[in-house]
Order: sequence, then structure tokens, then C-alpha cells
Amino acid sequence: MLNTSYAHEAEWGSLITQTAQGDQSALATLYDRTSPRVYGLIFKILGNREAAEEVTLDVYTQVWRQAHTFDETRGTPGGWLMMLARTRAIDRFRAGFAERGRFDDLEVASFFSSDGPMPDQEIEGQQRQQAVRQAMGMLSSDQREAIALGYFYGLSQSEIADKLGLPLGTVKTRMRLGMIKLRELLAPQKEELVS
Repeated sequence: MLNTSYAHEAEWGSLITQTAQGDQSALATLYDRTSPRVYGLIFKILGNREAAEEVTLDVYTQVWRQAHTFDETRGTPGGWLMMLARTRAIDRFRAGFAERGRFDDLEVASFFSSDGPMPDQEIEGQQRQQAVRQAMGMLSSDQREAIALGYFYGLSQSEIADKLGLPLGTVKTRMRLGMIKLRELLAPQKEELVS
């Protein structure tokens, strides 16, 4: 068991090093090998599947950007990943708690609420749609096709693999790398909407 764990850590360390050199396939392999553990920890903290999936993607986006900062003398690759996951999950939990607290204090405002979207919300929605369309246009056609089938047509990754006649791992990699790129492309848009 100890030797197996050591072998995993050695492989993960190698994948992080390759990721730091810009190797996307190393990141995809690292994701395949470690994401169940990362997701499990995040889900345990947040208790929400959708939020946990989102934060898990954030963790691997951070790995892509900061793999060069990993230092094996300061801890194991698995420990580093779990620290990133824990930090991101706690940040998300705190942000959600602060958001809930802010709105709990404003219950009176619900008296004035409307069922339809407010004009500024409609404009933001249109801006988001345009930004997503532009970002999708910047993906490779393979990534765009896999993401569209999954997110816009609601197909599972297995169904996409069957439809396209591809191995499931290929579909997962295309979707994962496409989502990482989309997140990077849409980050400025998100910051504009927040500020």
C-alpha cells in the first residue's frame, strides 16, 4: 500500500512538472488520476455538486497556471493538490456564506421583487451570451463540438463518445481542456460584471 501511494505521488509529481512546461496532455492525465480525490474533498466542504464541480475546474486551472510553483521539498504532489482544493473550497464557502448573509438581512426587499428579469439583468445576460459565443469560437473545433453536445444538448460524455465514435477518454480530455480555455477567456468578462 505504501509503495503504491509512493508510486502515485511520483507519477503526479512528474505530471505537475510536465504541466509546468506547458504540456496539456500531462494536465489531462493529472486530472484523470487525481480529480476524484480533489472533487471528493471539495464536495465534503461545500455539500453542493454543482459548486464542487466548478471549484474542481478552478483547481486544475490554477494547477495549469501555477504548476511551476510546486516545490517537492515542501510537500507531496497530492498534498499540494489537496491544499489548493481545500483553499479554493473554503474561499467559495465563505463567499457563499457572505452572500447568503447579505441577502438574509434584506428580506424586506422581497416585497418589491418582480418575477421577470430586471433590465440590467437582461443586458448582462445578453453580454454573457455574446462573450460565451465569442469564446466558443476561439476553441478548437473538436473542443467546441464536445462542449456543445454536452452543455447545450445535454448529452453525457459517454453519449458524446458514442455519437462521435471516439474513446471516452478523448471526449473527456477535449471537454476538460476546452472548459479550462473557456474559463480563461471568460475571466475578464466575469471581472467586468462583478465590478
